[in-house]
This record gives sequence, structure tokens and C-alpha cells, in this order.
Amino acid sequence: MMSKNTICLWYNGTALDAAKFYAETFPDSAVGRINRAPGDYPSGKQGDVLTVEFTVMGIPCLGLNGGPTFTHSEAFSFQVATEDQAETDRLWNAIVGNGGKESACGWCKDKWGLNWQITPRVLSEAINNPDRAAAKRAFEAMMEMGKIDVAKIEAALRG
Repeated sequence: MMSKNTICLWYNGTALDAAKFYAETFPDSAVGRINRAPGDYPSGKQGDVLTVEFTVMGIPCLGLNGGPTFTHSEAFSFQVATEDQAETDRLWNAIVGNGGKESACGWCKDKWGLNWQITPRVLSEAINNPDRAAAKRAFEAMMEMGKIDVAKIEAALRG
């Protein structure tokens, strides 16, 4: 049963591969129903995987194999709050190590072009710290990072 509100993500024939990767990588994630095209369509043939229902960390998604017309951009990303450096490393390395690309400030892109923010909770708390000087130091430290280094954020907070 499809959720009342579902995020539809466009893929170029790779929705099932992406859904399987997310299910293997992220907690509370799973591949659901795989729907095959009842007829030919612009980017596929009857019987091809048209859509894949899946969840990513409890968020209902629909992968649509719509073809090459549209691609993902940084205008949409999943932001994942991590508890510590180990979880940050595991998720970042899984995404980047599976054909993805590193970016700045905790962002990376998976091999399907979907953007992820792997954000330790300590970073979110640091940049919202009521001590604005400490928040600024943490923010400036983050601006120099790709993958977030929890120890460096904590050191910046301390001054």
C-alpha cells in the first residue's frame, strides 16, 4: 500500500539497483513492491521495471525509471543525522565507495546522482550553539571539510 505522501525519485533505468543499495546501507530501509510496465513507454519496454516502492530510513519513496531526461541536483538531498564518527564514516564511505563522489560540508553524491548530507548531530548542535563565537568556530571548521570530522568540530567548539 502506497503512503499518502511519497517522495518520487527519477532514475534512468536504475531505480531497483538504487533501492537495493539504500536498503542494504541505511537502517529502517527496505525494498517494497516492484512494478513492471504494462506497455512500452518512451524509456522502456513492456515488462521493464517501471517503478520501485522503497523506504529510506522510514521515508516512503518511489523510484521511477523515467529515462535520461531529468537528473538529480543539489536542490534535493537526504540529510542523515549520525550519532558519532563511526556511523558518519560508515555511511559516507558506503555512498562514496559505491561509485559516489565527495563534496563539501558533509555532502556527497551517490552513483545515481542523489545527494546526501551525512551530518553528525554534534555539528547541528554546534552551529546552533547559543555561544555564537563557538558556533562560528564550528561553522568555519565545517566549511573546510568534506566528510565531517567530529573531533575537529568538538575542538572548534572548545576554541
